[in-house]
Amino acid sequence: MLSVIIVTCFLTTTYGFYVPGVAPQDFFKDNVVEIKAVKLTSVKAQLPYDYYSLPFCRPESINYKVENLGEVLRGDRIVNTDYKVFMAQNSSCRALCKPRTFKDEETQLVHKRIRQAYSVHLLTDNLPCSTKIISKDKEVQYEHGYRLGYVSDDKVFLHNHLKLVLKYHSEAPAGPAAEENFRVVGFEVEPMSIAFDDLKFTEDNCKLENNSPRPMEIPKSGEVKVHFTYEVVWESSDVRWASRWDTYLGMGDVQIHWFSIINSVVVIFFLAGILTMIIVRTLRRDIAKYNKMDEEDETLEETGWKLVHGDVFRPPPRPKLLVALIGSGIQLFCVTFIVIVFAMLGMLSPASRGALMTAGIFLFMFMGLIAGYYSARLYKTMKGIQWKKAALLTAMLYPSLTFGTCFILNFFILGKHSSGAVPFSTMIALLFMWMGISFPLVFIGYFFGSRKQPYEHPVRTNQIPRQVPDQMWYLSPYVATLMAGILPFGAMFIELFFIFNAIWENQFYYLFGFLFLVFIILIVSCSQISIVMVYFQLCGEDYHWWWRSFIVSGGSAFYVFIYSIFYFVTKLEITEFIPTLLYFGYTALMVLSFWLLTGTIGFYAAYFFVRKIYAAIKID
Repeated sequence: MLSVIIVTCFLTTTYGFYVPGVAPQDFFKDNVVEIKAVKLTSVKAQLPYDYYSLPFCRPESINYKVENLGEVLRGDRIVNTDYKVFMAQNSSCRALCKPRTFKDEETQLVHKRIRQAYSVHLLTDNLPCSTKIISKDKEVQYEHGYRLGYVSDDKVFLHNHLKLVLKYHSEAPAGPAAEENFRVVGFEVEPMSIAFDDLKFTEDNCKLENNSPRPMEIPKSGEVKVHFTYEVVWESSDVRWASRWDTYLGMGDVQIHWFSIINSVVVIFFLAGILTMIIVRTLRRDIAKYNKMDEEDETLEETGWKLVHGDVFRPPPRPKLLVALIGSGIQLFCVTFIVIVFAMLGMLSPASRGALMTAGIFLFMFMGLIAGYYSARLYKTMKGIQWKKAALLTAMLYPSLTFGTCFILNFFILGKHSSGAVPFSTMIALLFMWMGISFPLVFIGYFFGSRKQPYEHPVRTNQIPRQVPDQMWYLSPYVATLMAGILPFGAMFIELFFIFNAIWENQFYYLFGFLFLVFIILIVSCSQISIVMVYFQLCGEDYHWWWRSFIVSGGSAFYVFIYSIFYFVTKLEITEFIPTLLYFGYTALMVLSFWLLTGTIGFYAAYFFVRKIYAAIKID
């Protein structure tokens, strides 16, 4: 059964899935169907806002849903609205509330939000609303939420009338006396802009004065009278409840995604195969030559990587810093791998709101134990004796950089009164999680790791270090890093585009089967490029490979940063300072995390390789 699920994740794009822990909700005819609001978002402004930050119609009692950690960090503020919707019961034009009169500051705010291209996100039965868009090629696409308004001829118009198109799937009654039940399987919104004077009211019902109403213009300032109205249309659908997310998960050109991923896989495996063949053949020849030299004439001068056998395992400078970075890389590797696997199996899908981020944070905290254990063993292998200081640095370095950056950026978000600002209580809770879970677990891991035997090395280290000769230009750290980063970046830059779309353009990311495949290819490419670069370095009689293997294999992070600048210039329309600051601040944290992750992968691959090759030759 497990194999069937995995194959399905790889080979399907928009087929339905069942999310563990999320059960379908059954409705009977005329049951109340709640319409909730989530937030306002904009690709241009990149700052989410609470639904009631704008002067929409308010119910008598405003109740916010209790949210998980991931929802809070995403800026979701799920709240009730005044829409009256009943299962399978159509409703003609109705007033949402009494006519609203926008004050001068409210008019200015609505005008500004429409110019910033803000969208409103509604929710019913955990299903977000979407807007159907028909392109010039008659291709139907869906956009998340609905636009707050639009700009035409430099005039701003508000969408103040919503046609809520809800779709249901009905299940046949279990018995003759059983009542037919319904499940919500679709939620579309068709927004309209209707001028105040073009609506005629009879109690709560409304109708248009003419068939071509004027749009509701919002000036730059001044008081404005606005009617908020809506109508409800229910449609029967053959889509089953388990497949209702297909509309949202099929919002991109999936065919391009497929071909791009397949192309990347083929190219990377082809290059990896060539690298493997070259390195294996060269190594076999080197080992055979060195062993033959030992047998025939011991007076022959040693050359190449065998010459530095007495220095290759000499401890590197700043071992505490190195093991701290590698420890953080181990944490990130474990978190990334586990999250991708669980998401691939459907347990962290977009239907589980905030679950992906919540799982990632909690896993990072608990992975401190593994990070501490392996960092301690590595530190002891490097003949380190101050394991408590090393543990403190491992527990503090990366988390403090991340927490500190987010804390500073949060002040800017708070200054904009955005719902994306993390509440102070949540920041304190995260701080206590770090100090109360991750911090002690790192020390516990170090305690047990430092009592284990260090890793065994096949050769002894000389007391006096040998001098390193001048190196070729392509072996300099900067050139080597730039060269080494190309292959891993080529393995994942297509997937990076879709991940950036999900983060910065409010898209759903769901192809975790492909992401898992790309992650495996990334591991292979980082490992092989690190091995090749270390091999060339040792052949040049430079034995300072510890730091080099970590930095060089993380070279793809530089290309990720360059790509983020390219994406910012070509895809996003951010013009304001604070959204720009947020973009590059969070992107810098992503680049740092990616560098630690790929650097750790490359380091362990190089370490395993160096131990293997020196164990294969005869040393007196």
